[in-house]
Amino acid sequence: MKLVTENFLLAISIFFIGTLLSIIISKVSKIFFKKISKRTKTNFDDFIFEVISGIIKPIGFLLSFYFSIDYFFADEITFISVILNILKLFILIIIIKALNKVLIRSLTETTSKINDSSISSMVSSLTPLIKALTWTIGSIFFLQNIGVQMTAIWALLSAGGIGAGLALKDPVQEFFEYITILLDKPFQKGEFIKSDGVLGMVERVGVRSSRIRSINGEVIVMSNSALTNGIISNYAQMEKRRLVHKLGVVYETSPKLMKLIPIIIKKIVEETKDASFDRCHFTDFGDFSLNFELVYYIPTNNYLAAMEAQQSINLRIIEEFAFNNIEFAFPTQTLNIESNKAK
Repeated sequence: MKLVTENFLLAISIFFIGTLLSIIISKVSKIFFKKISKRTKTNFDDFIFEVISGIIKPIGFLLSFYFSIDYFFADEITFISVILNILKLFILIIIIKALNKVLIRSLTETTSKINDSSISSMVSSLTPLIKALTWTIGSIFFLQNIGVQMTAIWALLSAGGIGAGLALKDPVQEFFEYITILLDKPFQKGEFIKSDGVLGMVERVGVRSSRIRSINGEVIVMSNSALTNGIISNYAQMEKRRLVHKLGVVYETSPKLMKLIPIIIKKIVEETKDASFDRCHFTDFGDFSLNFELVYYIPTNNYLAAMEAQQSINLRIIEEFAFNNIEFAFPTQTLNIESNKAK
């Protein structure tokens, strides 16, 4: 009985001494880390020191409890071993949570220096994967520590991995296509694109699919693999828009007016805002018209601005042609009928 009492008092002493040491170490570490962090310019080391200081108390408390129970119940194996394993689990959970915070903060700090929104988006999408990986490694470490035979578990995980790989083939492929979109940047959120006959603005680039707001207003959901494997026309990255138009005038137009038409059109384009003249030539003799080809540029990727400039040019051409008595051609056919007179 006396031995039991002595063991109990020693176990209590171990617990209280360990708890007291944890509190002292926590306070001393905060003061020490604060002095070190003042010497650095970044905030990342402050965050690490804060995380470490925050886990010293709970881990110290759990370790003190663990060693006091282990000392007092040294001869007990079954029930006490379960309690000790639970304490180990709690300690492991605290460490893994702290490790996840440090890893994610480290990636965030690194990507913020790159100043690329796509990289930041990729890191945020990889956050659940990083957390799952650390929890998996921690779980395997815990199982090995409590004496679980890992041979059967490895065999089960291998079989499950094969089945999961087959079942998740398409989602995994879409995820890697998502990474490809973020890194290669064929398009980004807010850009106007055309892919597989779909014309619209990218509203969201997701892990599995992307959403495009079409010019008709509806939202079109396309898989990332369909986008990356197809042909994408990105109008947002177009520095200037090249417009080609054909004009046809009637065959009755005089040579003098034919020479005047390119001059008139050049003047119109040059006087139009957001338009740059390239060329205008009499190209060919059509079935019912004398054809001109007009080429000019709109130095903007704004579709609405391009249509406004095109409309202004077209209206001016109609006005100038009417003023100079130049007639537009339209499909016509002339029939010559000969009558046979009876002799």
